[in-house]
Amino acid sequence: MRRMNMSTSQPGEEIGYTWPIRVYYEDTDAGGIVFYANYLKFFERARTEWLRACGVDQNRLADEAGAIFIVRSTAVDYRAPARLDDMVNVVSRIERLGRASVDFAQEAWRDGTLLATGSVRVGCVDRIALRPTAIPSPVLAALRRGPSASEPGVSTDKD
Repeated sequence: MRRMNMSTSQPGEEIGYTWPIRVYYEDTDAGGIVFYANYLKFFERARTEWLRACGVDQNRLADEAGAIFIVRSTAVDYRAPARLDDMVNVVSRIERLGRASVDFAQEAWRDGTLLATGSVRVGCVDRIALRPTAIPSPVLAALRRGPSASEPGVSTDKD
């Protein structure tokens, strides 16, 4: 298993793929703050867009390689609330890249305030048998390469 450490030339600075998400009314609870489970939806959207920016087409992966990604485990730590109309930036990074799984570290930020952190393990499985399968080599290469700096969403900024 290879540990991915995407870092810039500055020690300690990590490159993350940032995806902006607007908080809609449907995302909030009766108290007017983002319902806790919706952070998992925000993280899912950001990972999907990160894969797109890497050139991974999940429909083509399923059709041509017979492989799909599924979430195996998650953990979320909530730090501060987001509210209706807030602009939340979700930062996604690969923490570990294995033969058949990827561990993501994700953070939700608003104007320099850390709202939530999450870790998500995604497994590659055969779409019919739903059994683990190796991540196809072109996809592995794309994940190792990551999105290019010219892609929208590639940023070291958290807000």
